[in-house]
Amino acid sequence: MPELPEVQALAESLDESLRGATVQNVVIRSVAALKTYDPPVEALRGLTITGVHRVGKFIDIEAAPLHLVVHLARAGWLRLRAQPTNARPALRGPLVMVVRLGGLGALEATEQGTEKRLAIYLVRDLAEVAGIARLGVDALAEDLTAARLGELLRAQTATLKNVLADQAVIAGIGNAYADEILHAARLSPFRKAAGLDPEEVARLHHEMRAVLSDAVARARTTDPAELRGDKKLRMRVHGRTGEPCPVCGDVIREVSYTSRSFQYCATCQTGGKVHADRRLSRLLR
Repeated sequence: MPELPEVQALAESLDESLRGATVQNVVIRSVAALKTYDPPVEALRGLTITGVHRVGKFIDIEAAPLHLVVHLARAGWLRLRAQPTNARPALRGPLVMVVRLGGLGALEATEQGTEKRLAIYLVRDLAEVAGIARLGVDALAEDLTAARLGELLRAQTATLKNVLADQAVIAGIGNAYADEILHAARLSPFRKAAGLDPEEVARLHHEMRAVLSDAVARARTTDPAELRGDKKLRMRVHGRTGEPCPVCGDVIREVSYTSRSFQYCATCQTGGKVHADRRLSRLLR
């Protein structure tokens, strides 16, 4: 799933390419992906794109006075094509939306796989998008200091893993970077967020900014079409079950749920304790 670094780099690339372009037409191939109806997508015709921005894990394509907002979900992406793909309505296929931009070709939204969750919104105000309205502080916001992070954590009842990936608390971090941050901070994903001492909070804050900032810097130098694949390559623990930990050499462990899994190093993060795989445990009952 694209997270803060990939979405930031993609938004910056699109901003450079699309700023000043005029929207000629918009075709929605997947009606289920369009979550709003007022204003209609036809209202974009003739408007000029004034900027592309990241908001949490959302991409805001601003064509004043409107905002075309895209949430890429797990397998979505946006790419600029010199020649637009055939945009006749279809029930299947990865193509979700085509925005024709005259001499620039077309901006296309695609989503691979069978789990169709990519979402498109056309709104007059970003607060009309429920997912944006509920966002917490951005993970790289200047005002997210160690002290403020500590306050946020103390107000939570969930585990560190769940809190880091909760967009209503901290915006921009998903499953993968939560694993990477917690590994770098040497903190167990199973710890209660409210139970961290000041030194642990400071360590978590430092590693959160370091991991995300480094990932953004690398993503900015990567071809937008390669961002998702490059993300997988640079993961140290996430998605590397069974491989040696790059810090201590212990095997990387996994805990799986119905629709997601996460990875950790028992030596670096849990004092050697190996937690049961939830999915496997249910099968053995």
